[in-house]
Amino acid sequence: MSQTIIAQKKRIFAPSKDCFMQNIRNIAIIAHVDHGKTTLVDKMLMAGHLFRENQQQEELILDSNDLERERGITILSKNVSIHYGDTKINIIDTPGHADFGGEVERVLNMADGCLLVVDAFEGPMPQTRFVLQKALEIGLKPVLVINKVDKPNCRPEEVQEKVFDLMFSLDATEEQLDFPTIYGSAKQGWMSDDWKKPSGNIVPLLDAIIHHVPAPKMREGTPQLLITSLDYSNYVGRIAVGRVHRGTLLSGKEYALCKRDGSIRKTRIRELNIFEGLGRTKVDAVSSGDICALIGIEGFEIGDSITDLEKPEPLDPIAIDEPTMSMLFTINNSPFYGQDGKYVTSRHIYDRLMRELDKNLALRVEETGNADSWIVYGRGVLHLSVLIETMRREGYELQVGQPQVIIKQIGGENYEPVEQLTVNLPEESASKVIDIITRRKGEMLSMESKGDRMHMEFTIPSRGIIGLNNIVLTLSAGEAILAHRFLEYQPWKGVIEKRQNGSIIAGESGNAYAYALDKLQDRGRFFIEPQTDVYQGQVVGEHSKEGDLVVNVTKSKKLTNVRASGSDDKAQLAPPVVFSLEEALEYIKEDEYVEVTPHHMRIRKIILDETERKRASKKG
Repeated sequence: MSQTIIAQKKRIFAPSKDCFMQNIRNIAIIAHVDHGKTTLVDKMLMAGHLFRENQQQEELILDSNDLERERGITILSKNVSIHYGDTKINIIDTPGHADFGGEVERVLNMADGCLLVVDAFEGPMPQTRFVLQKALEIGLKPVLVINKVDKPNCRPEEVQEKVFDLMFSLDATEEQLDFPTIYGSAKQGWMSDDWKKPSGNIVPLLDAIIHHVPAPKMREGTPQLLITSLDYSNYVGRIAVGRVHRGTLLSGKEYALCKRDGSIRKTRIRELNIFEGLGRTKVDAVSSGDICALIGIEGFEIGDSITDLEKPEPLDPIAIDEPTMSMLFTINNSPFYGQDGKYVTSRHIYDRLMRELDKNLALRVEETGNADSWIVYGRGVLHLSVLIETMRREGYELQVGQPQVIIKQIGGENYEPVEQLTVNLPEESASKVIDIITRRKGEMLSMESKGDRMHMEFTIPSRGIIGLNNIVLTLSAGEAILAHRFLEYQPWKGVIEKRQNGSIIAGESGNAYAYALDKLQDRGRFFIEPQTDVYQGQVVGEHSKEGDLVVNVTKSKKLTNVRASGSDDKAQLAPPVVFSLEEALEYIKEDEYVEVTPHHMRIRKIILDETERKRASKKG
């Protein structure tokens, strides 16, 4: 890097000393999964000299959660800031997936503008549409960033047209449609007004933010702040995060905490922090427009307001999308309970779910009347599976039932959630995939050819999406890309055919032998390897026909002193099917649970004993 660019950067990114009375820009970043949003933010932080230029390029700072790094998606919104000249830019990273709508909804309330990051080849995708629609409704003006223009066969001009058409279809205002466009490659660290002329740095993007994103209006009067997020510290407990809407908040002063239900209580702000770089800085006061963290407030929830004690004027609480799916959570009562986890009792699980409700707005928990189980409502299988995966990593053991869609009664009729499904796959697999989607009550909206791939859009009931990903990936040899987003509730579409094949169930507890698995291979495919401990009632495989099959996988070869030629051949076993958590949740039937522990994931029958199962099915 030349000395002039380094000198220019040092001059541009010098932080201002007066942190709470300065020029501010609050921007949210919107993008579909894997369009380069998090990489772009990391480059902006690098430009602000928040970490070394020679630090590993692949190390993502914002997706710091293990789950986010493994899945390559953003789950939790985060706040960071950089200084550009005399301007502080607060950057809010938003999740791209519709299942995290609760997370998106509240963080957009803190922004005055947004960066819309779009892949130069793929163009706008369904999940881009979901968050963009929310941003346009709030009145944010986007700055379009067409990323990955260094990819072969990219089409930046065409993608810009598609974004314009998308925004037009989302009823954007004339001002919103007059958006600026910046082209570049976040991975290579450059942005430019012209994609054919790389600039060598990301300064054109920062200039566009300063020029096109409005500064927050300085509103004078009694202070108002809407709590839109929360943080947690082992030292001070729960920390409220929000944007000061009006007036100035002072550290150490008493304020009114206005609850969602209309009640008002007195509270004191012990400490005020603002976001500086990747961390927080303690300040005495925060003025309207800046995003801050409040320490010392007790008993708050997301959506509550902090206002003046003498003259409380609460802000409107955040409206959150309703959940569309439910799942039964229960304690682990299998024969192997307590072998892996630290937290196995109903009290542990209940307390953990209550803590999750504090920050996960789209989640609901309902008691079933049974002290050991709860019905948990969420926005989709991904939303709920992220909660389950987080819990297992924290040392919890639990069991979960089959996902169920939430049916509403409207005018005496049953209505169910319907989603828009987008499938991108090779042309030769298209007919098989169309057939399977239409069998699940999907209706095709559009179909277009992009090179040797097909891009198709459908409307499909949420019930039809459960388990679809696996089937479509199998039919397309792993080439298909699926994305879906909630549309609306529509009248019940009728019965959808479920998994036809039965389960192979272990009839006895013990250690699985290769000899037994080898003899049973023609009956179906297995989920376990030899030497795996199994218990009676555990689902160890998928039957090749309808109906469940109970087998003995713990049977060993009886040894005799007679050697017979040809009978001692080595067992040739097919590799077992290994499910991810989402795949297991989508795979199970109504009479099965997924048992989740920190080190294992098993599928089991709810009733383990075969005789009891038969008796229950006759009653049913």
